[in-house]
Amino acid sequence: MNSRVILVNIFRWMVLLFIQIFLLRNMAFYNLSTPFIYVLFILVLPFHIPNVLLYIIAFITGLTLDSFYDTLGVHTSACIALAFVRILFISVSLNRESIDEPEPSLGNMGFRWFSLYAVLCIFAHHVVLFFLEAFKFTSLTYTLGRTLLSVVFTLFTVLLVEFIFHNRKSA
Repeated sequence: MNSRVILVNIFRWMVLLFIQIFLLRNMAFYNLSTPFIYVLFILVLPFHIPNVLLYIIAFITGLTLDSFYDTLGVHTSACIALAFVRILFISVSLNRESIDEPEPSLGNMGFRWFSLYAVLCIFAHHVVLFFLEAFKFTSLTYTLGRTLLSVVFTLFTVLLVEFIFHNRKSA
């Protein structure tokens, strides 16, 4: 990776965490749906990033959010699960050596691939996040409903940001 890619990703990390912590932290739809825009950072990290580095970045991202949210490792676990699903999905759906694109963005990979990728990764993140937050199965339907509504809300915000800020691949 060159220094420009590193600087862009550091800036992206800081901006998305700032938005999540200071703007979206207390934004919830009837305490059922909460957008977690910071997952976009892990989703659009370059394809050729080593897996160990991806796990370290996910760990640091989750730990940073846990320190602001006072959640004792819930976001860290969810970010690690997101990184795991990201690695699995990319290894199953693409040949890593023949990838021409630098990162898995909407403009580079197309709407169908990116939306499936984002739904699976966000769902894995949210399942881990909300079930660890609840830490009981007695409120299973409430937790599942909250998870699904938050997946929809997060997916909407992620796709909106992708549509606004990422250029389409030139033909």
